Amino acid sequence: MPRFGKRLSYDALDRDPRILASCLTPLSRRLILNVTMSSYFGRLGLLLLGLAALTDQMPTVSFAAPTKPNIVLILADDMGFSDAGCYGGEIPTPNLDRLAANGLRFTQFYNTARCWPTRAAVLTGYYAQQVHRDGLPGVRGGSGGRRQPWVRLLPELLHPLGYRAYHSGKWHLDGPVLAGGFDRSYSLNDHNRNFSPRQHTLDDQPLAPAAPGSGYYSSSAIAQHAIDFLGQHQREHAGQPFFLYLAFTSPHFPLQAPPEDIALFRDRYRAGWDVLREERGRRLKAIGLLDCALPPLEAGYFPGWNLSPAALGERVGPGEVARAVPWSSLTETQQAFQPVKMAIHAAMIHRMDLEIGRVLQQLRALRVLENTVVFFLSDNGASAELMIRGDGHDPAAPPGAAATFLCLGPGWSSAANAPFRLHKYWVHEGGIATPFIVCWPRGIQARGEFRANPGHVIDLAPTILDLAGGRWPERAAGVPPPPGKSLVPAFAKDGAVTRPYFWWYHEGNRALRADHWKITAAQGEEWQLFDLANDRSELHNLASKQPARLKQLEKLWNDQADQIRAQTAGDPQPKSKQSQN
Repeated sequence: MPRFGKRLSYDALDRDPRILASCLTPLSRRLILNVTMSSYFGRLGLLLLGLAALTDQMPTVSFAAPTKPNIVLILADDMGFSDAGCYGGEIPTPNLDRLAANGLRFTQFYNTARCWPTRAAVLTGYYAQQVHRDGLPGVRGGSGGRRQPWVRLLPELLHPLGYRAYHSGKWHLDGPVLAGGFDRSYSLNDHNRNFSPRQHTLDDQPLAPAAPGSGYYSSSAIAQHAIDFLGQHQREHAGQPFFLYLAFTSPHFPLQAPPEDIALFRDRYRAGWDVLREERGRRLKAIGLLDCALPPLEAGYFPGWNLSPAALGERVGPGEVARAVPWSSLTETQQAFQPVKMAIHAAMIHRMDLEIGRVLQQLRALRVLENTVVFFLSDNGASAELMIRGDGHDPAAPPGAAATFLCLGPGWSSAANAPFRLHKYWVHEGGIATPFIVCWPRGIQARGEFRANPGHVIDLAPTILDLAGGRWPERAAGVPPPPGKSLVPAFAKDGAVTRPYFWWYHEGNRALRADHWKITAAQGEEWQLFDLANDRSELHNLASKQPARLKQLEKLWNDQADQIRAQTAGDPQPKSKQSQN
């Protein structure tokens, strides 16, 4: 495992950019320092070096007596496992790379495969089915489900410990934001428009729609509100720690980004998704993060709500591709059109990273960055969805503009989720494996290390509560214990956190992981058994060779499902409209 020194501080990184370069992945190092490369990457390098010089003129961190750490939880939306530079991607993400170089990268961290169940698990500490934020046969729930009265969100647990809580970005939970314990909130509730949202709120009060051409862009607005909240906190509550939940809507569809960002990547993806998957697989191996075979493309798996190939051809154009098929099988028209979609996806991630950098810069300017724990992850894998919503899609408009509604689709999502199988919605590794970065300069001694310790989004609430010096509140009769564990011991020692299993269910897709053994089944299919220690790509089904093990794991899955059914049996749940995000 790479190690870059015991106590490398942000101040040291800012004073000498060469130190930063020594900590980053080889890809990001080349992007930042070799300013004689292409004009874009030269400008990016100069920008980052300029930021480093700028931070040197700002007040440095004062190492006073230890206090409770601040917490910043950053959640991306539909970002693939290998999209970020520090996870093998070619997309420049220097700010995420910097967090990774100054902290930890987990290689086996999991979400729930979909937006709303992941957000429920993050903020409650429970499997989403336990709090009616996802369904299960015999248990009503989903994106419109209502939490039970006993369920407390993380800010409600942090308030008694002296914390203030701020939210900026996507919500996608039931109930008003402030009722969940947040003190301030900017909530972007329009998930169909990145340039001119019609539904967004400030402190749960409606804001006027953003006018077309106003300069609004979702990631920039989300970051700016977070920056404003942090500034207000410093002015009015400097003696208190804070929890910031920063929930970007990128790179979720529609694929929309500022044209200058898209231009940076317009020619990058002309070789196609097969080549991109291979490139990412090689980089993952080279940096020591993962070494597993690439699975074949699987044309038979696509979301059932996708537009038909005929409808896509009519409404998007002849360049759209409905299935994950070899690049060589595409027509010339398709090979000319498809790279633009991946360029927009990359532009959205690049822009999100720059906005994350602005938030981190604010933390440093406020002299709190050294004692702030920053988490970064994605709510699910990259999406194979192909649909048109919002204001529709104008094929004559420039791709990525406000008048367009493009989706990544199964070919590119297979590359974004490399080296794993399948996509968002499925509970194969491609749908549930997420990058997970933890950076705490004052509290985590390791620098640039990997953690193979498995973890799950149900672990985030107990981890954050542990960092805040709290304990899970006493449970009333009938309230189940939270299934997650604090990951704090794993910050110091890999493998320090163990548990019997992780459990998944989403719309008929199901899985369970116990130690390095995993069973999984797509909707309507039989269980498959995989040894993830030797087959993280889920290529070799061992169900017929080890039926006893399969039966044992299946029993664990059924027992957990039965526990959830028993726990929720008496809960009233109104019928709710499901969303497709």
